[in-house]
Amino acid sequence: MRAEHCERVEQVHAYALDALMPAHAAEVETHLASCEECREQLESLRPALDALVAWPTDVLRPTASLQLRLAHRIAAETASEPVLPAMRQWSEPPWRQVAPGIECKLLSRDPNTNLVSMLVRLAAGAEYPPHIHAGVEELHLLDGELWIDDRKLRPGDYNRAEPGTDDKRVWSETGCTCVLITSTLDTLL
Repeated sequence: MRAEHCERVEQVHAYALDALMPAHAAEVETHLASCEECREQLESLRPALDALVAWPTDVLRPTASLQLRLAHRIAAETASEPVLPAMRQWSEPPWRQVAPGIECKLLSRDPNTNLVSMLVRLAAGAEYPPHIHAGVEELHLLDGELWIDDRKLRPGDYNRAEPGTDDKRVWSETGCTCVLITSTLDTLL
């Protein structure tokens, strides 16, 4: 079945616009996990939605009074109870363990450029595998200490690695947290 024929495609569109109540959004997320066509439909909307980011929010979000009037009008026309979209609360992404002693919190991912930005937390004594940078890597150390080969970074330090360079040893004696922007195409050695 194609996405344009899936009975949930309109809900996917509303989900993409953050226009669903949390319970309905959760239902759509569950559906997206099993419906490839709807996932493709959602991805096809991304460029248009990303273009809206620069618009003023008053253009993108109707006022509460307009939402209330629309909900009552729709309810009257459909002989149902008015349903107002709940204000979606931002939920912080979870920390995920990606290797022993290493946790990441994915902040954003751009499949067009293969870039990810994330918070990375290394436990004391943890070591990241040696790797070759596929693209520019930028790292800003927030707390703790981090060694990159023979360079010791302290809170506030910044490190930039160019494509094709490698890090033979990345580790922390004390544990640390950093902001990392890197390519998903890096090669582990």
